[in-house]
Amino acid sequence: MPSGCCIRALWILNNQDTVIFSRKFPVVEKRWRVSCEKETDDNLKYYLLPNDSELAAAFIDRKKREGSARGFGIRVSQSVRGSDSWLDDPITRHVISLFINGEEKVENNLLWPLVLHIKGSYSILVLPLVEPRHLKSYSRMCGKSDCGSAVGADENLSSLLLDLPSITGGFIVAQAIGDVILGEVMEPEVLVAASPSVGGLLDSLTGSIGISGISARAKPVASPVSASTVSGTSSSGTVTFDSPKAVSRPLEKDVLRSFISSAMPFGTPLDLSYSNISAIKTTGFSSSDTPPTERKQPAWKPYLYRGKQRILFTVHDTVHAALYDRDEIPDVITISGQVNCRAELEGLPDVSFPLTGLDAARIESLTFHPCAQVPEHGGDKQGITFSPPLGNFVLMHYQAHCSVGPPVKGFYQLSMVSENEGAFLFRLSLLEGYKAPVVMEFCTVTMPFPRRKVLSFDGTPSIGTVSNTEYSVEWKIVTNTRSVSGKTIEATFPGTVRFAPWQPQRTPSYGSALGIMADEDSDHETESGGSMVNVEDYIMEKMTKDLHAADLEDPFCWQGYNYAKVSFKMIGPSLSGMSIDPKSVNIFPTVKAPVEISTQVTAGDYILWNTLGKCPVTATPNA
Repeated sequence: MPSGCCIRALWILNNQDTVIFSRKFPVVEKRWRVSCEKETDDNLKYYLLPNDSELAAAFIDRKKREGSARGFGIRVSQSVRGSDSWLDDPITRHVISLFINGEEKVENNLLWPLVLHIKGSYSILVLPLVEPRHLKSYSRMCGKSDCGSAVGADENLSSLLLDLPSITGGFIVAQAIGDVILGEVMEPEVLVAASPSVGGLLDSLTGSIGISGISARAKPVASPVSASTVSGTSSSGTVTFDSPKAVSRPLEKDVLRSFISSAMPFGTPLDLSYSNISAIKTTGFSSSDTPPTERKQPAWKPYLYRGKQRILFTVHDTVHAALYDRDEIPDVITISGQVNCRAELEGLPDVSFPLTGLDAARIESLTFHPCAQVPEHGGDKQGITFSPPLGNFVLMHYQAHCSVGPPVKGFYQLSMVSENEGAFLFRLSLLEGYKAPVVMEFCTVTMPFPRRKVLSFDGTPSIGTVSNTEYSVEWKIVTNTRSVSGKTIEATFPGTVRFAPWQPQRTPSYGSALGIMADEDSDHETESGGSMVNVEDYIMEKMTKDLHAADLEDPFCWQGYNYAKVSFKMIGPSLSGMSIDPKSVNIFPTVKAPVEISTQVTAGDYILWNTLGKCPVTATPNA
C-alpha cells in the first residue's frame, strides 16, 4: 500500500454526541477493501463503514466505558481487556478505537485508528488509511495481559505509530476542520516597518500550521500598528503591529463541504490552508500565473505572487519555566521557538542563508518546513535553502536552553490561614541582567483557583494593578501603555484572598474511576496516628477530604497543587541566541529585495510554584 496520508472517512459530533456531519471517501475505502480481501487471515474481513447512528452509538458506549470522550489513557480498575485504556498508554486519549454494534470480540468490527480532536463543543473523528496488519497488531496489543509498552517488546504502540505517518496527517486534517467549523480563521499578527525607505510588512505567526502552512493572500494590505524593534534594512524607524483578528462565521455545512472538496479531493490532503483555497476561489488564475518552464511549481505555491518584493523573518522564542525557589529542587527553563517567514518574491526563486552560532545558542533540535532543503550539518553552522510558499509560514522550529537568566524570577507563597481565607506573597524581579534594546511590552501574573470561588482580595502591589474574576486573581505588573526597557523592576505583592465556603464536589457517575485513580496515583499523604497535628495541614485536609482529583484535562489542578502563571511579551534579542544576519540572505535568481529581521519573546507555560505547598517535579539524571 502506498505511503502518505489518505482519509477513509471523517465525522463531526456535537456535545449531545450526535453526528452532525460526515464524509466518506469511496476511492480510499476501495483501497482498504482490496487490502482486506488480500489477507489470508479469516478473522479479518472487510467490514462496511458504520452509518452515522452506529458510529454515534459506539462513541457513546466508549465514553461510558472509558469515563470521558478522551478516556483514561492509563489502565485503571475499570479498564476491560480489549479497550483503549487496557493498553495503558496516554496516546489512546487522542488515537482511539470504536467497536461497532458493541461486538467487542469480533476483530473486523474494530474501527481504528480514529484521530480524536475536540474543538469547542465539537468532537472531530478522522479515520486515516492504514494497512490491515496495523489493525491486527493493535488488536493483539489491546488483549495483552501485561501493562504498558515495554522497551524492546515485539509489539508496542510507540513503534506502531512511528510506522504510520498517516496518523500525523489525520491530526492536521482534524485541526484544520476544527478551525473551519468554528470560523477561527485567524488574520495573523502583522508587523509594519514605518520607515519610508522600506515600508516592509511582517507577519508574525504563533499558531500551528497545516500541511502547507497558514498563508495570506498574494497581495496583502498593511494594517494599523503598534511599536516594536526591527534589525536589518529597517534599522531606523519604528515598527508597529496589528493584533490578531478572528474572522467568525456560523457553522455552514456548504462551507465545510467546499473546503474538504478543495483541500483533500478524493480523501488525499493536498493543501489545508483555508487562506490559499479562499484566495484561489476569489481571484482565480490568469496567464501571468504561469510558472517558468524550467521550474516545477511546488504544491505549497499554487499561484504566483505579483507586487513589491521583500523578505521578512521573525524569530519567536517561547519561554517555558518551572520556578520552585527551593534548594532541593532546581528551576527548569527551556525555550521552544520558531522562525516565521514571509517571502514576497515573484516567480519561483530559491532563498538561502546560513544559521551560525548554534553551539553558542545551545540549540538542541531543529525541524524544517517541507519547502526547505537542509544538508547534513554539524558543529556551529547550518545552511538552509528553501523555495518559499505564499504568505506567512513557519520556516523552522527549534528547542533550546535559555542563554541568559529568566526574564521574571522570584517566588510565590500561599498559606491558608482559615478554611476560606489564604495569605499570599509575591516577590519578583523583572529583566534582571537585561539591557536595552530589550523591551517588555506587558507582564501579568495570574493566580488561578479553579476549585474555589473568589469572593474578594485585599492587598496593594508595589507596582501595577490588580483585579479578580470568579476563579482567579490577576496582577498586571507591566501594561501595553507602560512598556519597560533596559532596567530591572522589583515588584512585591502581599495580600489575602477570601473564598466562598467550601462545597464538597461530587463527581458524575462515570467519575468514580477518577476518584479511584486519585486514591491509587496521587501523592496525597495520610496522617499517622498522633495528637500533634500541624494547623495548616489540618485545614487543608478538611478542605480536600471530599475533593476528588481533577480531570486529566487539567493536571495542574490536582488536589493541593497551587501555582501562579506568568505571561509576558518582550521585543529585542532572542533568549535562545537564534539569529539571522540579513546581509547573508541570498536570492536566486538575483533580485533586489529588502530583508527585515525582528525578534519577539513570549511566555509559554511559565509557572511559579507555591513554595509553601506541594509541587510536581521530575527527577533528572546528573550530567
